[in-house]
Amino acid sequence: MSPAGRRPEPPEEADVASLRTVGIQGRLNKVASVDFAAEPGAGRSFRDFLDGLPHVLAADTLRTVARGVASAMQARKGVVWLLGGHVIKTGLSPILIRMIERGGATFVAGNGAVAIHDYEIARWGATSEDVEAGLVDGTFGMAEETGREMNEAIVAGAEQGMGMGEALGWALSQRDDLAAPGRSILLASYLGGVGCAIHAAIGAEIIHQHPAANGAAIGDTSLRDFRRLAAHLPKLHEGGFVLNVGSAVVMPEVFLKALAVARNLHDGAPRGFDSADFDMIRHYRPRMNVVERPTRTGGGNGYQVTGHHELMIPLLAWAIEECLAGDAADVG
Repeated sequence: MSPAGRRPEPPEEADVASLRTVGIQGRLNKVASVDFAAEPGAGRSFRDFLDGLPHVLAADTLRTVARGVASAMQARKGVVWLLGGHVIKTGLSPILIRMIERGGATFVAGNGAVAIHDYEIARWGATSEDVEAGLVDGTFGMAEETGREMNEAIVAGAEQGMGMGEALGWALSQRDDLAAPGRSILLASYLGGVGCAIHAAIGAEIIHQHPAANGAAIGDTSLRDFRRLAAHLPKLHEGGFVLNVGSAVVMPEVFLKALAVARNLHDGAPRGFDSADFDMIRHYRPRMNVVERPTRTGGGNGYQVTGHHELMIPLLAWAIEECLAGDAADVG
């Protein structure tokens, strides 16, 4: 109540009786019943499963990316995979190796963690130590064999003018005691003649802790790999595809700089390629440096698919295979 005992004037209310309504038949809708998912068990093939996903949001994006990669493969355009170490730790190497063998990965680039996990899997069939357990007494990252062998391979590679990925793949190819050679992207790339670049971040990788680490060799081989990535990117021109999987910082930054080098040397090419980022959460650099900036300046399309690698990448790979097996335009 006001000091004088009178009630203040209430706030004005909107006169909803005067609203203009529209007929629902003339309204634009984003979702229709025909877009809904098929019930489980409606078919028994992966094609049935893929077609049965809802025709909305990420499900449509997944199908679009699969069609784009398949089209790039059929047109013999570049398909570049940018990887983070978690991709290896979640058991996805067989999928990437299949892509290499099928022409679905014309160049593979990864951060240092990719090389370490891949090398350990190939050599000993296991990787991914318990960080906290080793951090207690300072033994985290101190595996003698990993540090010594990988650093020796990098030094030898530098002496022969190799890139880091090539040097590690070559070193694995020289051994007859590998526990899981068929699970190594480094080895598959080397044997298949597909570029495999490793982009080191000095101090961020456990092999840099080892006494055998040679900064000159690490820098030389990794810089050579950067230049090899830049040399491959023109193959994306007018129809290629770039996929960033699980790298939040290193690979998006490397890719953007390599793209600038390629366009500087090739009169603005590559242009007209598509890109996609797959990760468990959405990060700034993959969105800007892989999905948005390259496609906005080149006339392509960029996509983001959020989810666990161990689920989304097998789905993508199977969808690509389905596109290749039939008419890509009919998938989904």
